[in-house]
Amino acid sequence: MRTEGEIVTNTDPAGPWSLVVPLKPLALAKSRLARAVGGDLRPRLALAFAQDTVSAALSCRAVRDVVVVTDDPVAGAALAALGAHTVADTPAAGLDAALEHGARWVRARRGGAAVAALNADLPALRSGELARVLEFAAAFPRAFVSDAQGIGTTFLSAAPGVELRPAFGGASRARHLASGAVEVALPGLDSVRRDVDTGDDLEAALALGAGRFTAGLAAPVLPAGDR
Repeated sequence: MRTEGEIVTNTDPAGPWSLVVPLKPLALAKSRLARAVGGDLRPRLALAFAQDTVSAALSCRAVRDVVVVTDDPVAGAALAALGAHTVADTPAAGLDAALEHGARWVRARRGGAAVAALNADLPALRSGELARVLEFAAAFPRAFVSDAQGIGTTFLSAAPGVELRPAFGGASRARHLASGAVEVALPGLDSVRRDVDTGDDLEAALALGAGRFTAGLAAPVLPAGDR
């Protein structure tokens, strides 16, 4: 695992964006998914989702680095092995506090960073779709992508010098709109919008084409009709 003072960067020096990815301890993550996949597989899938999300993000040419905020040592080691930096969730005060902590950590080391929060449960994420989101977001102080249901949020960006001001959880799309963030309404962003909380969500992600970590675990075992 990398040291606290080191940011891992994309090999493309032009990538301006730092992405902050929050991840709960695996023992607590994705509790709603247990009904579809069982309690033993659930934490393994939560890690696989994060691995596929981080892998796709790091392969996006617009991304300079990915910072994962987590207190889970297993997840931290696995994601650091992919090239992400891991930062302890020292606020330990929920999702928004973790995201603000990650954004502050990035800007303490690179003051002019454009920062974006990205959900850790986007196993079908495609780097090309993420690149389109980041290109759009670069034109606005803050921008966001709603989830597939149009209720929550999977991505929130802040331009250099602009506070992230995350308001994730529940009906976060409405809160981000009310805060002045611009919604990224581009077509063809299915992989950026498809977060996974339930068996139905997982089935949809697999249909889109989940990454290798998720597909290797979920495809053989997801029980038909119990999603």
